[in-house]
Amino acid sequence: MRRSEFDRAVTDEFGARGGYLVSDLVLSAVGGRTSAEALAAGVEPRDVWLALCQETDVPLERRYGVGRIEPRQR
Repeated sequence: MRRSEFDRAVTDEFGARGGYLVSDLVLSAVGGRTSAEALAAGVEPRDVWLALCQETDVPLERRYGVGRIEPRQR
């Protein structure tokens, strides 16, 4: 997962409150840091995404593959 995919996944899942969750919610799975702090420290965006999903009880079926742009139709 790229950072842009992380950002898209956060927006798709959490909408307007996504920014607050990324900057304010402390995630134990990434060392007791916020998502923003973890990303700045070099934690992989996918690991941060999964930690955020776990902390906010996002259902498993919405955790994987989100944030990706659909492939172009040929």
